[in-house]
Amino acid sequence: MWLPVLALLTGLVIGYLSRLSIPAAYADYLAIALLAALDSVFGGIRASLSRTFNTRVFISGFFTNTLMAAGLTFLGGHLGVDLMLPASVAFGFRIFQNLGIIRNLLLNRSTAKQQSRPVS
Repeated sequence: MWLPVLALLTGLVIGYLSRLSIPAAYADYLAIALLAALDSVFGGIRASLSRTFNTRVFISGFFTNTLMAAGLTFLGGHLGVDLMLPASVAFGFRIFQNLGIIRNLLLNRSTAKQQSRPVS
């Protein structure tokens, strides 16, 4: 459970503290890559809460999804097909779906803990 959260926090800290600036020409690719990375992180958190988390699957999926999303956006840009909107919708849908599952898992755990407490 902690690996995806740690990876997200580490990336945020590095991004905040670095003085790296991304040229505007690459903004679309970075935005889609970021959405793909967030999708992988939330998927990892969901898998951890479901007790099906596998570090190798998470790491390979994180990099594969991120590179594939940026690559498809790049290819679509060169072919004259704007793939940014459909990719944003797809990743946004998956992120919200994972958040909903995470919320349900946490609520179910909380309810189970409350029901297992002895009544005083």
